[in-house]
Amino acid sequence: MAAAPAPAIVATAAPGSISTAVLAGAPDVADYAAIGNCKTLALVSRFGSIDWLCLPYFSGPSVFAALLDAERGGRFAITGGDMLSAEQSYLPDSNVLRTVLRCRAGTLEIIDCMAITPGDVRQQRELKPAHELLRIVRCIDGAVDVHAVFEPRPDYACRLPQLVPRGRLGWQCTLASTTLHLLSSLPFEATGPATLGARVQLRRGEQREASLGCNENEISVIQPLGPALQARVDAAHDWWRTWCNRCTFEGPYRDAVRRSALALKLLSYSVSGAVIAAGTTSLPEGTRGERNWDYRFCWLRDTSLVLQSFMDLGHEEESSAFLGWLLHATRLTRPRLQVVYDVYGRSSLREREVPQLRGHRGIGPVRVGNAASQQEQLDVYGEVLLTAHEFVRRGGILDREEKALVAGFATTAAALWRNPDQSIWEIRLPPRHNTYSKLMCWAAIDCALALHERIGLPLDAAELARQRAALREDIDRHGYDPAVRSYVGSYGGSDADASLLQIARLGYLQPGDPRLEGTLRYIEQQLAAGALTYRYRPGPRYDGVLGSDNPFIICSFWRVECLARLGHVDEARALFEQLLALRTATGLFAEEADPRDGAPCGNFPQAFSHTGLIAAALALADAEART
Repeated sequence: MAAAPAPAIVATAAPGSISTAVLAGAPDVADYAAIGNCKTLALVSRFGSIDWLCLPYFSGPSVFAALLDAERGGRFAITGGDMLSAEQSYLPDSNVLRTVLRCRAGTLEIIDCMAITPGDVRQQRELKPAHELLRIVRCIDGAVDVHAVFEPRPDYACRLPQLVPRGRLGWQCTLASTTLHLLSSLPFEATGPATLGARVQLRRGEQREASLGCNENEISVIQPLGPALQARVDAAHDWWRTWCNRCTFEGPYRDAVRRSALALKLLSYSVSGAVIAAGTTSLPEGTRGERNWDYRFCWLRDTSLVLQSFMDLGHEEESSAFLGWLLHATRLTRPRLQVVYDVYGRSSLREREVPQLRGHRGIGPVRVGNAASQQEQLDVYGEVLLTAHEFVRRGGILDREEKALVAGFATTAAALWRNPDQSIWEIRLPPRHNTYSKLMCWAAIDCALALHERIGLPLDAAELARQRAALREDIDRHGYDPAVRSYVGSYGGSDADASLLQIARLGYLQPGDPRLEGTLRYIEQQLAAGALTYRYRPGPRYDGVLGSDNPFIICSFWRVECLARLGHVDEARALFEQLLALRTATGLFAEEADPRDGAPCGNFPQAFSHTGLIAAALALADAEART
């Protein structure tokens, strides 16, 4: 019997007139939902405003950035006059978004998505734009005044574009090598510099559509409205449902797991196989903006965790694509790994500030690029080798070049593990000997030896085995503090580090080892804030950054996973359900949560957080099956 569709997840706004809220300022992060086409991503507020979209790919320059500056950033809003409440939901098992605006005179429904073009667009017989944003607004009750605003502000609002009327073909806007075409049955007209507006009253059963097409370095393609646009929306809905329904997980919390998988797929770049860490840049992690970073790139660590989640859920084709991307991305640095690349595999991610945008709710700076690309983070070797090992264990095949690639990474980890680094949290202080990095180097070598036994790799197995033994001795001597009965964040210290909750996942210690239980309880004692968990004790002593830091969502799910693996099933389940309550009402997580009220903080949606949810749910299901 087929499983019943997942219920819609709904976000609501409190009653009271909110018509001006759309243009007055950026809503809370929790008030956004994401749509995309596995090439780029847009954020849509519950008030019907698209406040974030970058083209022609995730880390391309923004076209709409009201998320980061409500006055200057630009948006594409469709709203109702005199709104009383607003709610959002995803159509079941998809990333097609439904927004319902309840107004004094009636109710509007807005459907938002991006068109999906399977495979290589060049192989399609039908010409299509490289990207197409689809919007349908319909009146489902009463007679409602619809207000629309279209104000593209390209290149992070660096300049005002020229909007050229094309008669029945709508409006055209040229942005460097990219051309935008807005075609709509809403009566748009120029209302200000580089701004279009439209007003129309819709009665019950009436609707209007809008298509925003993007073409890159090629002839413009304009798709028709009406039934043809509805067919493209239906095709996108079917594509997402087909992908989601390949999920093999049928355990407890199935709906939450599937929603997290859909969020991760939104962050996947279908052209290359890369996965970005988050869909935004510079959403503040605290109140002062010191940790405003650009996360629209592919961290090898994050991508590896995403692909392990996909494999666990039955989506194994993504891992093969990632290995192909890895061969391309590391061509200039192998056998060493850089921490982060862009979706095309480029390694130069120069970090700079964008002064023309003031930041989300005025909390700047806005940064583009990420200086972490120049850091040494040795833990990435472990994550990449863990992914390769799991890929092969599940029946995947490595060709000759891929075997050499994996062997080279393992040999490099064996050569580098004695070095200090910045590790998983990318601390901008001088490198130190981080216990987690040593553990992940151990995992890299351990996985390589296991792969060598299974499929044969071009490596010196005896030397790697000696390095693995030496590394374990080093970790146990310098990374474990008997005084606190726990592994600690860095050699010579006694500070807790939530990343060490992953020891259970790595198989470095057996579940019955008292050092594992001691590490779990020490981390809880030092870093837990109720259901939430800090990554380390916040403050400049630990990361060199002044200002506040908030608990990390993935660390909280790591607690659940560790508890489940150690057999504390009831405790794990209770904690997991507390964390689920912190999702946005459309089922999404940012990177962090405010310990006072659970409000999302940091870039959004965040891949790390959703991989944590999936891993915790799987560990909990396994633990419950054993009891």
